Amino acid sequence: MIAVVLVGGEGTRLRPLTLDRPKPMLPIAGRPFLAHMLDRLAHAGVTRVIFSCGYLPDAIVHEFGRGGGRWPALEYVVEPEPRGTAGGIRFAAYDRVDGPFLALNGDVLAASDLSELLRFHREREARATLTLIGVEDPTRYGLVLRDAEHRVTSFLEKPSLSEAGSPPFWINAGAYALDPSVLELVPAERPVSIEREVFPQLVGHGLVGWSSHGFWSDIGTPDSYLEANAAVLSGALGARLAEVADDASVAADAVLAAPYVVCSGARVESGAVVGPQAVIGAGAVVAERATLRDAVLHEGAHVGRGALVTDSVVGRHAAVGEGAELTAHSILGAGVVVDAGARLESARLRAEEVESGGT
Repeated sequence: MIAVVLVGGEGTRLRPLTLDRPKPMLPIAGRPFLAHMLDRLAHAGVTRVIFSCGYLPDAIVHEFGRGGGRWPALEYVVEPEPRGTAGGIRFAAYDRVDGPFLALNGDVLAASDLSELLRFHREREARATLTLIGVEDPTRYGLVLRDAEHRVTSFLEKPSLSEAGSPPFWINAGAYALDPSVLELVPAERPVSIEREVFPQLVGHGLVGWSSHGFWSDIGTPDSYLEANAAVLSGALGARLAEVADDASVAADAVLAAPYVVCSGARVESGAVVGPQAVIGAGAVVAERATLRDAVLHEGAHVGRGALVTDSVVGRHAAVGEGAELTAHSILGAGVVVDAGARLESARLRAEEVESGGT
């Protein structure tokens, strides 16, 4: 079984975190997002994964290599220019698949069992099967409408409440089972969207929708990125992670409120308050009497003595000065240093801006 994973986007809405590495490599609860996805694919029986790359592909290759062991064998193809979702799938899969295969967006964290998606696809002899997830607010998404036999009948883009009808409201969850014949619908010479250009062609011609359940979120915005970390900490993908790595250091009088994770080589000093919903990345430090809650520290980050970090992300090797406050979905890019005593709300900083005195 083969899966194609789209990992070529630039992740502009998550800048500055994505200035030095691709979005699928951002850590979720201390592990690269793609590590969680590979676990999911291995569980579904996938034996070969083709990453359709574009932006900063070397970071992915360096981390995962050729796979094997607990994970499927891994291959990498690099698009010479952005080709859209359908174009990226075609570029990766054409002449490499000879039967039904999976195609997934590389920024969607989900708990649904992909082996069930494949079983559903085969039982209905479909050409394409969309994974669908139910949402409470239909106005933020494009709805997928089906008949009693699960055949997709139409798409409704960001409807009003009156247009949406009655619940449940089902949306595209970004995971598909596809027959290779679908690739023939994708022009090779230009970018193509599978959602807007290919799937509408398949309505009435073998397009079905599979209802999934459980946790689902993209990681494309600061809000959803923090939510995804919190969900994994709480066990949304199954077994909860070890809360403190064997080689991490936590002072005896530090206060830790679950859920949280303290990764390898990290340090929590005397009087610090960590959690709930806190991730301390590998080698990161929470200094004396600092407070960290609803927040994520990337590798090597440092929160100074008496500082407060809440609802925010501190990039790798960035530092929050003594007594400083970082709140309200602030993001520090890699290497940013916030001065002692600073007060930042909803800030997005990268190192170049700090060095030049900007915000």
